[in-house]
Amino acid sequence: MDGKEHWEGVYRNKAADAVSWYRSHLDTSLRLIDENAPDRNAAIIDVGGGESTLVDDLLQRGYRNLTVLDMSAVALGTAKQRLGSIAEQVTWVESDIMVVDLPEHRYDVWHDRAVFHFLTEQSQRDAYTRMLTRALKPGGRVVIATFGPLGPNRCSGLDVRRYDVQLLSDEFGPGFELVTSTLEDHHTPAGSSQQFLYCCFRKL
Repeated sequence: MDGKEHWEGVYRNKAADAVSWYRSHLDTSLRLIDENAPDRNAAIIDVGGGESTLVDDLLQRGYRNLTVLDMSAVALGTAKQRLGSIAEQVTWVESDIMVVDLPEHRYDVWHDRAVFHFLTEQSQRDAYTRMLTRALKPGGRVVIATFGPLGPNRCSGLDVRRYDVQLLSDEFGPGFELVTSTLEDHHTPAGSSQQFLYCCFRKL
């Protein structure tokens, strides 16, 4: 089973509020985006946005240049249906972040909550960071959340990698400067707790 087939199955078989990473509002993501991109014209991409309500909340806050990328057509369809007619204000990209061809220096903010930790092979992470480096403007910000040092080893039937600040900084390399980091305990719909590491980097 390839990655797309796996995630289409996950989204097809589970309600939006039943997946382990579900959170009604991504408060930490929203705060970091607000702090690092106060201009409501900022170009923001949500990588692996899926069915997340982040796009809803950003639209409500007045952001007008939003892109949501996910490999799952089912997940993107759910988000579009939820938004109704205002979904037309968003650019939707159905693709795998490791192979998608995004415009060069297009985005002011690159947001990723719970994609990067699924990239267990170095070649996958290298492909991701190459696309990130290409697509983000100089001075642009990366708001990223992965499983922290005490997070789970597996999620949705797949192995994951856990990160501390140094490990995540090393993955992004010297072209990115750490702005801030924080640990967050995420409470899943099933009642368990997962540690997430949130970091914000600035592209030099």
